[in-house]
Amino acid sequence: MADQQAAPAGPDLSQGVLPSDFSRDMLLGHVGDEDVLLVRSGSEIFAIDAHCSHYHGPLADGVVDGEHVRCPWHHACFDLRTGEATHAPAFNALSVWKVERQGERIVVREKREQPKPRVKGVAEAPSRIVIVGGGAAGFAAAEMLRRQDYRGSIVMLSQEAAAPVDRPNLSKDYLAGSAPEDWLPLRPDDFYREMKIDLRLGVEVTSIDTRAKQVLLAGGDSIPYDRLLLATGAEPVKLPIPGADQPHVHLLRSLPDSRAIIASAKDARRAVVIGASFIGLEVAASLRARDIEVHVVGLEQRPMERVLGPDMGDFVRALHEEHGVIFHLGDTVTSIDGKRASLKSGSVIEADLVVIGVGVKPRLALAEKCGLAIDRGVEVDAYLETSVPGIYAAGDIARWPDKHSGQAIRVEHWVVAERQGQTAARNMLGQREVFDAVPFFWSQHYDVPINYVGHAEKWDEIAVDGDIGAKDCLVLYKSGGRVLAVASIYRDVASLDAEIAMEKAG
Repeated sequence: MADQQAAPAGPDLSQGVLPSDFSRDMLLGHVGDEDVLLVRSGSEIFAIDAHCSHYHGPLADGVVDGEHVRCPWHHACFDLRTGEATHAPAFNALSVWKVERQGERIVVREKREQPKPRVKGVAEAPSRIVIVGGGAAGFAAAEMLRRQDYRGSIVMLSQEAAAPVDRPNLSKDYLAGSAPEDWLPLRPDDFYREMKIDLRLGVEVTSIDTRAKQVLLAGGDSIPYDRLLLATGAEPVKLPIPGADQPHVHLLRSLPDSRAIIASAKDARRAVVIGASFIGLEVAASLRARDIEVHVVGLEQRPMERVLGPDMGDFVRALHEEHGVIFHLGDTVTSIDGKRASLKSGSVIEADLVVIGVGVKPRLALAEKCGLAIDRGVEVDAYLETSVPGIYAAGDIARWPDKHSGQAIRVEHWVVAERQGQTAARNMLGQREVFDAVPFFWSQHYDVPINYVGHAEKWDEIAVDGDIGAKDCLVLYKSGGRVLAVASIYRDVASLDAEIAMEKAG
């Protein structure tokens, strides 16, 4: 994350600038000690805070799209008129500034009163909404309901011990020790009280009575609803091997999981990470940042090949090997006897710490029990409504008709879950908004970010623009000549352009 105390950038906008000073459609300047971004959209010029409210990404390096600006790092999107964060992963609005003309000069001196978000009116809103799940989708839905001026009851039921947190950080900066824990909550605890969101932690939902429209809890309590959002998420796959239940063997999904790994890492010299995909390798990078010897064991022949292809897989392996990670690929751990991890190949690795990261599976039991249509996930329509009217699903469990790939898909991406939660919220209010966001995720390995837009389960061609090994590339995954997905390294504008092109192609 960037240093927010850096000196102000660019010209002093309070003294004015000329239209000829613009580069592209943006000009980065400052007012006092605050960075401000001037954006030219058509015949209008807007002024907005210069840094994304998610991870402080530089919006001047992003893309202007109509009356919106998109962040180059994680593709958050902001309304230039209101400052509203219209697309996750950002939720906090940016300040907007008054733009004045003095002759030919464009002058910015003070902030405008924060405009209200644009709200689409509905004829009749439900009086009681229940959200089952305390992750990305559930939080985004609750936040959006209040942002849309919904004034009815919101009850949010979470199995987690903590309020919703920034889960990607659990395997990245927080686990590496470079992000403090107070960065993790998506909102402070008083947000839920102030917004009148009844967040209940450590709650087990046992069933849903779809006829009576009630959610039943362990202990016998019931909660009535008019609209219900299922956002139960996914859980880590457990390995059925001897010794996997020992205290130094960990899964990673929740804040307590990450805390436990950090505690084990304090006295660890060597770690085994089981799984060579995104979570496993992010954990490996984070543990290397703590100066722990890391061995990665994976069934695949190349890391991440199934998603990113062979060349990117080779690059990722080489990158981790440059940082000292030792790979054992085409292999698996068969048992953990004390601190001895035995591999199928016959090798034995002594390890003080073991992290299992072999994937997740959607939590579908509740949806199955109440009779929702299931097909490798909870089936939803284009509005994220399930087979039972009034019940919606979002996040890791939802399988939706994706217009970009032309098929029903289910993905386990953080940003997708948040954007689905936002769309589900608006649709529970009757807005009938089609969910057509292009899937996006990012993965961080040391100083190398990998961005990925679209969805390609298989392809017949991979085209590379640039040089993967030089960490400067755009990788296009195609089928029948059509681009299904794009991965990139340090090609942020091209990644955003690809996302916008996919959105417009429909």
